[in-house]
Amino acid sequence: MTTESMPKFDPSYIAALREVLDIAVEQIAEQHRTPATKAKMAETIVRSASEGITDAHDLVTHAIAAGAGGAP
Repeated sequence: MTTESMPKFDPSYIAALREVLDIAVEQIAEQHRTPATKAKMAETIVRSASEGITDAHDLVTHAIAAGAGGAP
């Protein structure tokens, strides 16, 4: 997905997605809480949101799954 095809999110929605990321990061093992893993999780959240997933619990679940094993 290119930046041109990404939906535009308003600042309040971006703040909510940031909260989702913070919650999800707290749910993975501490050794995986690296910048690379957080970026991977953030990408998963934004992608999921752009695909129409709006439930915060579902977004957290997707992000945890993406970050559970860390990032290479």
